[in-house]
Amino acid sequence: MSETSAGCVFCDIVAGDAPADLVLDTEELVGFLDRRPVFKGHVLLVPRQHVVTLPDLPAGLRDGFLSTAQRLCTAMIDGLGAQGSFVAVNNTVSQSVPHLHLHVVPRTKGDGLRGFFWPRRKYAPGESAEYAARLRACLDA
Repeated sequence: MSETSAGCVFCDIVAGDAPADLVLDTEELVGFLDRRPVFKGHVLLVPRQHVVTLPDLPAGLRDGFLSTAQRLCTAMIDGLGAQGSFVAVNNTVSQSVPHLHLHVVPRTKGDGLRGFFWPRRKYAPGESAEYAARLRACLDA
């Protein structure tokens, strides 16, 4: 495994070479809004190091990855007013980008999400930055 992988859009985001609405930026992890969210506020959490699947994640990153996912779940409630969250990781099958990413999706009762058929939404111009800022505020607290 290399630190980054040429042609990986998530490595480009981590390096600052591709645009993204960052929610979290640490020494080991980056969280940013999904460009095609299931619901607005949908975050992707990725390791800075290019890792393809969860089984490839080095042991030294596991605790930080999971504890950061927990913080993002809390931010969905505190920052966005969600009632809970949906957390998922695809490994190879249905993995649209071959770089480990954990989805944290805000949920509310009756939001219409059925099983694994994820309807996608779009942000209005400037709206994604507002969602990212709201989540950052909770994570910085």
